[in-house]
Amino acid sequence: MKLHFHTAQTEAAQTVHKDFSKRYGDVSPERADVIVALGGDGSMLHAIHEAIPLGKPVFGINKGSVGFLLNEYREKDELPERIERAHPVTLHPLHVRVRTIDGKIHDALAVNEASMLRETRQAAKLRVTVDGIVRLEELVCDGIIVATPAGSTAYNLSVQGPIIPLSAELLALTPISAFRPRRWRGALLPQSSRINIRIEEPEKRPVSAVADFTEIRDAAEVDVWQDKNAKVALLFDPEMNLDERILKEQFLP
Repeated sequence: MKLHFHTAQTEAAQTVHKDFSKRYGDVSPERADVIVALGGDGSMLHAIHEAIPLGKPVFGINKGSVGFLLNEYREKDELPERIERAHPVTLHPLHVRVRTIDGKIHDALAVNEASMLRETRQAAKLRVTVDGIVRLEELVCDGIIVATPAGSTAYNLSVQGPIIPLSAELLALTPISAFRPRRWRGALLPQSSRINIRIEEPEKRPVSAVADFTEIRDAAEVDVWQDKNAKVALLFDPEMNLDERILKEQFLP
């Protein structure tokens, strides 16, 4: 089994990488059978984005802090055997298309979420359209998030968005500090939905569009939809069932 290690710059991750590369080798991503992420959720997210265009599965090992999408580190277990026993979970990322104030078009993928965030002290003013129907003529807020089930326990949850089981085939549309309409708490949408966010007064109230870790500043309009043509398989130890982990998050105190 040919492995490529995508490793965080932390001392803990680099130490494990040194050991694993000696034991199993470390080939280029293009030649690898599996991409192994060593680090935290940030490193895992970067590894996933590296794997998507290559069609490679990703096995994450937690040498960071939270590690929600990663397996635990085990010093004595043989890594290739763990990978062979692992269960795959296939994810389709969001496609985020941004038109900026200068008319340029930018495309990016988001495994966790697409976020529209105000750039200055002034609140953003957004018009929200879903599948061609205007649902909110004006949302005055700090921003808005479109979250996948895999990302629903991340930034989305921190702003009181819902946790979504993987099998639910839903997206969360969650406001960040909504001022008007003050009582709007967001919506659950079918994964087939196409969401359009138009930024009102974009020069006066500039907004950044962020797809996972890719930021595009001075957005004028953002389209978000699930990209069925892009996918990645995440590999988990049998006892690290991602569906169960997401479900358990709903019952934490």
